[in-house]
Amino acid sequence: MLYLHVPFCKSKCVYCGFYSVANLHGKESFLDALRKEVRLRQDYLGKNPIRTVYFGGGTPSLLTLNELEDIMRLLSDTFDLGNVQEFTMEANPEQLTPGYCAGLRALGVNRLSIGVQSFQGPVLRFMGRRHTAEEALKAVDNAAAAFDNLSIDLIYGVSERDNAHWREDLRTAFALPVRHLSCYALTPEENSILYKQIERRSHAPVDDDLAAQQYQILQEMLPLSNLQQYEISNFAMPGFESKHNSSYWNHTPYLGLGPAAHSFDGHSRQWNPANLKQYAENMAQGKDCEERETLTEDDLYNETLLLGLRTRAGVDLSALGARFGGLRRKALEEHFRTHVAPEHYRIEKDRLCLTATGLWFADGIAQSAFLV
Repeated sequence: MLYLHVPFCKSKCVYCGFYSVANLHGKESFLDALRKEVRLRQDYLGKNPIRTVYFGGGTPSLLTLNELEDIMRLLSDTFDLGNVQEFTMEANPEQLTPGYCAGLRALGVNRLSIGVQSFQGPVLRFMGRRHTAEEALKAVDNAAAAFDNLSIDLIYGVSERDNAHWREDLRTAFALPVRHLSCYALTPEENSILYKQIERRSHAPVDDDLAAQQYQILQEMLPLSNLQQYEISNFAMPGFESKHNSSYWNHTPYLGLGPAAHSFDGHSRQWNPANLKQYAENMAQGKDCEERETLTEDDLYNETLLLGLRTRAGVDLSALGARFGGLRRKALEEHFRTHVAPEHYRIEKDRLCLTATGLWFADGIAQSAFLV
């Protein structure tokens, strides 16, 4: 797996906690540092095959087709991309003209993830999105002419949109030619504008009850679509689940490139600084990461639970017992029998899975079973 973090945005959305800069002034510095990092870390994945490539951010679609072509040439000259099955790029609606979509497809991108977030004008304005609902619909049409594999993002739990409008957004999304839908609860990430607004009391705290109601509405309306839930926030037509994100949940090693990008080799994690200037200086000095963390067996066990329980497939108990020992498997099953509400989970065919209602509490349920 390869992940590239493109740190540029035209403006910051209120909910976003990912590292980005709200201008394009550092593009040349970023591209130069990226070239150095690719050379520096070309052996990081060893013999692990690269089956997915993902350009995220930030807003990767702010890069020109020529800039993207240069990056793709760099990556294909350095890594074996002959086994890549899925190449995803995140994009905002305002960049998705017919020509840009066709150009992306010609560069090898075969999946687009479009940041729609809502089809309601007041919600888009609150979030700081630069597109209108009409522009989002047009962008999906443009993208559908070039791509068969389209995903869109929506955000729920926004006080500026009541339950009736959330239902409208879902009906609109279900009618579009998309094969994948990601729905995220509004969360005031610590580095976000929204977090600071709540701290200053210029915006009310996020309403967890509203988010829970709208998650339930999503579950209730899902049968109106051709989508199936495969992870707490992700829904897809069969065969169109995100291969890249699913690999994260399966603990597949990956290489992250760019400022703030993380990497995982199966035993340790390392990450780049969330600062473009510092990232460029590190690469110029041949420093291959900002920090590194070696994971213990307990860390890996806890992550296996956390990641697995977020998915509808759940945790493979046989694999968990083989990897971490039969005693841990037995202790986990006993923990669920005595500490987790029976309507929130099930054990079938050697798999521990959360139910549709249990998924809403996935992180808390997993953490209750962590090894400390």
